[in-house]
Amino acid sequence: MMVKGIGVDIIEIQRIRESIEKTNHRFVEKVFTAAEVEYCMAKHDPAQHFAARFAAKEAVSKALATGWSGEFRWKDVEVTNDLLGRPEISLYGKLRTAVGRARILVSLSHSMTHVVAMAIIEDPAPCD
Repeated sequence: MMVKGIGVDIIEIQRIRESIEKTNHRFVEKVFTAAEVEYCMAKHDPAQHFAARFAAKEAVSKALATGWSGEFRWKDVEVTNDLLGRPEISLYGKLRTAVGRARILVSLSHSMTHVVAMAIIEDPAPCD
């Protein structure tokens, strides 16, 4: 395996909470998939979980090194959890094509006030 990109992001949970309240949920509709919204809204503190997914999407963007060019769309990066609760990344649209066979690993952590996410893109091609 070869590492093709690494990205990290940290965000204040309160910033996401204010964005949700200020935009009357338009922020949520613009950034998150239906599955992400369903997951977060089922939690005791949805803002904390929205913040984690937002940070993960930012970390993926940084790992891809595309920035916010035409390739990146918020909903083309979806954060879900496997049966053990580990976060997983699914890509859609042009991002899926751009990444090819590479896989994206993500780690999330939070305190009472902040969330941090790290994303690593691994290329399955053997190293020379």
